[in-house]
Amino acid sequence: STQSRSSAASDVYKRQQGIRAALCWNNELVALTRQHNNANILTIPARFVSLQQAIGFVDVFLNTEFEGGRHANRVDKISC
Repeated sequence: STQSRSSAASDVYKRQQGIRAALCWNNELVALTRQHNNANILTIPARFVSLQQAIGFVDVFLNTEFEGGRHANRVDKISC
């Protein structure tokens, strides 16, 4: 299914050096993954998300900054 392919792609990306991938299906998750995890790859489950929603997610992803602070310590510990 498309959902499992999105999840599998996210898992593969996470194993690559410097990649922090996130599987997101709503704006809140997209914003939080940028703010708290400093994600640099966004994966979207096409089966459950319309093209318009996906475009909106990309806009949120590109325009949301990493908050750093207490989140930076945790993100720095991620072996990627």
